[in-house]
Amino acid sequence: MVKDLGKTSRECALIAAKAANEKKATDIMVQDVHELVSVTDFFVIATASNNRQVEAIIDAIEEAERDEAGIKPLHREGLETGVWALLDYGNFVVHVFQPEAREYYRLEALWNDAPVLDLAKEAGLTDTEYSDRIARLMGKE
Repeated sequence: MVKDLGKTSRECALIAAKAANEKKATDIMVQDVHELVSVTDFFVIATASNNRQVEAIIDAIEEAERDEAGIKPLHREGLETGVWALLDYGNFVVHVFQPEAREYYRLEALWNDAPVLDLAKEAGLTDTEYSDRIARLMGKE
C-alpha cells in the first residue's frame, strides 16, 4: 500500500521534474497554473527523444512519486503510442512529449501567463538542456 507522505503539489511537481531530468529529458518546465486552471495546480512538461525514453521517464516519475511522496497517478494516458504520455496526479499533471508532438501542441504556450518555476533554484537542476524555443519562452537565452 502506498502512503501519502504529505508533500505539497509544488513539491510533487518538482519531484517529477527531477525524475525526468535523471532520465535525460530535455525542455523540462513546471508551470504554476493554479490561478488559470481550476482542475490542477501544476503542469510538468518534458521532452523525450523516442518512445523508449518516454516510457522510461514516465516510469521514473511514477517510481519517484511513489517513493518520495507516497502517491500514485489517478490516470495514465498515451503510453500505447509513445509519442506523448500523461500522468494525472490531480494536483499536478505530467506531460512527456517527443519533440514533434511538443512542437505541435505547444502546451506550455497555452498557459504562457502561468509562472514557470526556476528548476535550478527550487530543484537543483543545473544541467537541464533546452531547445531554442523553450529557452526563449523561459528567458534562458
